[in-house]
Amino acid sequence: MEIQALLITFREVLEALLIIGIITTYLKKMDFGQYTKFVWLGAGLAILASVGVAMLFQVVFTGFAAMGSEMYLKISIMLISSVLLTQMVFWMAKHSRDLKGNMEGKMNQFITTGNIVGMVIHSFLVVLREGVETVFFFAAITGGNIGAAMQGWGAITGLVIGCVVAYFFFKGTMRIPLKSFFKVTGAFIILISAGLLVQAISMMQDLSIIGSVIPHLYDLTWILPEHPIDYAHYLRDTGTAPLLSGDIGIFFKALFGYSSMPSIEEVLSYLGYFVAIYLLTSSKPSSAKAEEKVNTGVKDLSPQAK
Repeated sequence: MEIQALLITFREVLEALLIIGIITTYLKKMDFGQYTKFVWLGAGLAILASVGVAMLFQVVFTGFAAMGSEMYLKISIMLISSVLLTQMVFWMAKHSRDLKGNMEGKMNQFITTGNIVGMVIHSFLVVLREGVETVFFFAAITGGNIGAAMQGWGAITGLVIGCVVAYFFFKGTMRIPLKSFFKVTGAFIILISAGLLVQAISMMQDLSIIGSVIPHLYDLTWILPEHPIDYAHYLRDTGTAPLLSGDIGIFFKALFGYSSMPSIEEVLSYLGYFVAIYLLTSSKPSSAKAEEKVNTGVKDLSPQAK
């Protein structure tokens, strides 16, 4: 859980700080530094609102638990988080190159029209989006105990690292292409997303919401059990110890959705997820080339070209 919380917090904090940093740096550069306080006001309000969302979510989850329906809520959270994580990675991959220009363009509009309220709302929504996503992701990786994730060393470490990286980035001492940087972190996020999807499917099968053609496609307990309890049971039943500890299994299950005895549906869903990601990413370059050819053709047909 802590590694997941670290990666998620780091990614979300860094995204929010990069956008806020781009806005405030541009305002100072254009001699509109007096407006930065409104940007930070919106960001601060968004943080408070995110805490409020976390508290509200915890109340809702407690209500579901009292009715004995918390497992259904957990499954929903995992599926929604998997979709949001995937969308987050694709969104940043698409907009990281033009992020600076887009933010500066919006600030120009607010300054030109004197729309201070719009500036506050814009920064509020930017940070709030990251905050709400973090709440959902924490709920997914902890089974609804958001407070445990927020107080753990993973979230705190991710927050600190995100702030440090953003600071050095804007100080000019860290020169990393944003697109390459988010590709690396995005790869880890995709692994977490795939793991949440598989865990949701496993829980649905445990609750008999969906069935299984082959409940246990293979058994890797002798190599890597999912949990120390599985380790102890295997040792008791066979008289031999698995090759690796159950603590390692817990780590891989939390981070990647590992299962020592997965159903065929879990395996197919896991592999299918990565196939879908590959198809989505590989189709973009071809579409970009096609668009470039169209643009070139339009230029060639223009009166000036002739």
